[in-house]
Amino acid sequence: MINADPQELAKFSELAHRWWDPHSEFKPLHQINPLRLAWMDGLSPFKGLKVLDVGCGGGILTDSIARKGAQALGIDLSTKALRVAQLHAMEAGTEGVEYREVPVEELAAEMPGAFDTVTCMEMLEHVPDPSSVVRACSALVKPGGWVFFSTLNRNPKAFLFAIVGAEYLLKMLPKGTHEYARFIRPSELAQYCRDAGLELHSSKGLEYNPLTQAYWLSADTSVNYMIACRKPTL
Repeated sequence: MINADPQELAKFSELAHRWWDPHSEFKPLHQINPLRLAWMDGLSPFKGLKVLDVGCGGGILTDSIARKGAQALGIDLSTKALRVAQLHAMEAGTEGVEYREVPVEELAAEMPGAFDTVTCMEMLEHVPDPSSVVRACSALVKPGGWVFFSTLNRNPKAFLFAIVGAEYLLKMLPKGTHEYARFIRPSELAQYCRDAGLELHSSKGLEYNPLTQAYWLSADTSVNYMIACRKPTL
């Protein structure tokens, strides 16, 4: 069985045509993309690397990685989102970027150890088995390579900020974008990574000020957070 939730895919497919509109429901992704990109690029400079972006959606991060000089492959299971990503790459003239509709587990069997760096942003909380995605990402990266994940913490503050605040009060995201039960504590994600043979390197939190509408990276991982892992060298 494919590790995907049909309702989640349908939800994002319905919005696919708005993916590259910086004032749409995807405005937060456009705003946080430069922060995440800079943090990852600082740890594993993308230029000249072969990079996989898992759960790429409309390609906001994948496109940016390619523009850093990487050979970037974005994969997703939303046909509409991938078409939007491909169309944007053509219109923007982005070089070194490719998109495929394939489950990450299937790609891991097809191309083990093929990538220098693997990114998986804002996807784990939308799939039935996040640990399976983590294992596949580990299988896809070369020894010594980097794997980056981002997701949402599971605690009362995250419920208040990410669901009540972002979806209902501030209306930054469509209602129902997230399901609290699928949020993942950093300790849980760390265990998934260790079980998959990855070594944890560092983590970063992402904070937001609704008054200034500004995001910034911090040490606070209580709501949105990212972790960086490395695959041990042989």
